[in-house]
Amino acid sequence: MTPRDRCIAALERRPLTGRVPHFELVFYLTMEAFGRVHPTHRNYDQWLQMEEKERDLHRRDMADLYIATAERFEHSAIFVHANPATDEELQRMVDLIRERTGDRYFLMAHGDATFAIPSGTEMEAFSCAMVEEPDKLKAQTAGWVRESLARAARWRRPGGLDGYALCADYCFNTGPFLSPAKFGEFVTPYLAELTRGYRDLGYYVIKHTDGNIMPILDQLVQTGPHALHSLDPQGGVDLAEVKRRHGREVCLIGNVHCGMMDTGTPAQVAAAARHALQAGMPGGGYIFSTSNCIYTGMPLASYEVMLDVWRREGNY
Repeated sequence: MTPRDRCIAALERRPLTGRVPHFELVFYLTMEAFGRVHPTHRNYDQWLQMEEKERDLHRRDMADLYIATAERFEHSAIFVHANPATDEELQRMVDLIRERTGDRYFLMAHGDATFAIPSGTEMEAFSCAMVEEPDKLKAQTAGWVRESLARAARWRRPGGLDGYALCADYCFNTGPFLSPAKFGEFVTPYLAELTRGYRDLGYYVIKHTDGNIMPILDQLVQTGPHALHSLDPQGGVDLAEVKRRHGREVCLIGNVHCGMMDTGTPAQVAAAARHALQAGMPGGGYIFSTSNCIYTGMPLASYEVMLDVWRREGNY
């Protein structure tokens, strides 16, 4: 089986032999690992000054870096972030990666269209709008869902994207930014419509949110994604409990403690990785991952410790 095949098997909760699939939503430590700037950190002003020949070289370098990351760290999937972030550039990046790797890797892109936690400057206005103009907010997110599904339908083709990661964050470490009732009113119906639409088009759907999802866990599962990411232990999410409640309905991705990855000792990092494997692996339907991503400033050595545990102990 290819890494893509193994990723899809896990998303479909089919039995696997061998190593548990693994990927990270983003691997930002490309300077430390390869001496090259991550694609999303490259300067847009420079892009505007490039001739098309230079842009093409730049695209190919970014595609090669995504592939090099997947190969070195044995990822089953690549989350493609186009830079510039346009539909055209995303399609070009997907085509370049496929040109070099065929169907070896599962390719996904961001595809959420629901309300995330508002920024600090927007929180008050959003809260007031829920009371004063609820229909306006609902019409807005319904429009976003229609636009996203129309775009996904235009992009659907052999050799294109395999799926979407829905990366609107809903939760703080203490709980969701909306009460479960308000979440059920302003988010859940639109998330369900979006997920159903993607699935009807033949895409896989991974729903990402950090923080304490437990008060809205049942609602998230009911919207029908193939997988939930990131099952955040910093938000008090117990992977074993989520597995017990919903492991027969949805694939689970993540749970390796990012805070421990950032500041912990090698022994603590190894323990966090081991805990995630032991809680996630039984019965299949699990993909090994951190509880967020490999972000800028995290020690690469910690990620290597995590992967060492996975290679030794993450095998069915």
